[in-house]
Amino acid sequence: MVFTTHCAACHGASGEGSNDFPRLVGGVGTLQTSSPVLTVGSYWPYATTLWDYTRRAMPYTQPGLLTDSEVYAVTAYILRMNGIVKEDDVLDARSLVAVRMPNRAGFVGDARPDWRPRP
Repeated sequence: MVFTTHCAACHGASGEGSNDFPRLVGGVGTLQTSSPVLTVGSYWPYATTLWDYTRRAMPYTQPGLLTDSEVYAVTAYILRMNGIVKEDDVLDARSLVAVRMPNRAGFVGDARPDWRPRP
């Protein structure tokens, strides 16, 4: 399994995190508390951000090592651990954009009239 081979040493076998490496799982319902737990499942607004970050920056010791298929597998596994997708769901370019993250509505756009994204 890709997660076990490339991710678990830092993020823990169940995504619980370790030392300086963040938790990936849990924290749902904690964002409005005095001790929010910011994880993929509780905080991240888009599943595509998880895929992109994993593709560009992971594994920590060899960023960009994973193939696109492996990144989809890791993304699916992390989303499954968070109860966001089902065990038999298949993630690919089409299905990933349809994933609704629990905190998707927790982010707002920048309403400043002078702000524009960089080209």
